[in-house]
Amino acid sequence: MALFSIAVSIFLILNSLGNVPFFVGILGSYPVKRQRRIILRECLIALCILMLFNFFGDEIFGLIGISQGVVGIAGGILLFLISLSMIFPKDTAHKHPEREPFIFPLAIPVIAGPGAITTVMIFAQQTLNPMLVGTAILLAWIPSTIILLAASNIKFLLGQKGLLACERLGGMLICLIAIQMLMTGVVHLVKEQFF
Repeated sequence: MALFSIAVSIFLILNSLGNVPFFVGILGSYPVKRQRRIILRECLIALCILMLFNFFGDEIFGLIGISQGVVGIAGGILLFLISLSMIFPKDTAHKHPEREPFIFPLAIPVIAGPGAITTVMIFAQQTLNPMLVGTAILLAWIPSTIILLAASNIKFLLGQKGLLACERLGGMLICLIAIQMLMTGVVHLVKEQFF
């Protein structure tokens, strides 16, 4: 797979545009400078988590006996469900945390959620080149972080309907990626079991 296509896939799965309303809702009570510091910190934590699973995901899952095929199938199903939630979002009110968010819920699971972690691992397994996938993660992370840092401005510029349209388009693309991952996982599982 090409670096660009992996980076675009990871960028879509990180869903930074779709997460703008959530970030604005969670961090709305903080001054803009403080919001940006929190967002940058959470994005850096998420980057470290994604890199950890990129380079050591196989070893982590190998210790508990989970194969590449199973990760592919589970990742495909998970991404499919995420894509459905992006295409048909639920209208939920955001609760403001009593104290400043740290790691949860912004770094995990909003940025580096199960879908992003599984996707990174699957790309690392498919390409057999964690350095390539690590570069793709970084290329996807940079614009995602810039978008989240500008969350207040983007929400004002696009409005709620514009953000919703971007999220739905991203959801449709993720749905296609999910089906591809699911099929690849099934092929790997069949090969592991019968050949």
